[in-house]
Amino acid sequence: MTEGQVLDIIRDSIYTLLMVSLPLLLVSLVIGLAISIFQTVTSIQEQTLTFIPKIVGVFTALMIFGPWMLSVLTDYINNLWANFSIYLG
Repeated sequence: MTEGQVLDIIRDSIYTLLMVSLPLLLVSLVIGLAISIFQTVTSIQEQTLTFIPKIVGVFTALMIFGPWMLSVLTDYINNLWANFSIYLG
């Protein structure tokens, strides 16, 4: 296995990781931003107010994007196993 092949595997794995985690992180970011704006407008300074909406939002996003995320991860692993003999030789 050459250095180029190792770097290709690492690059593909990081890209796949970012692509799979991005929808959940964006949902959490948008909900957190919306609640922060709401807290600023209403002068409510409760730190625990963001937890329940974020949990519900991330869970809903996971239900929506879960099949796609699983498909991307499955394709990556299948590609990795399909090229396993190339990496050994």
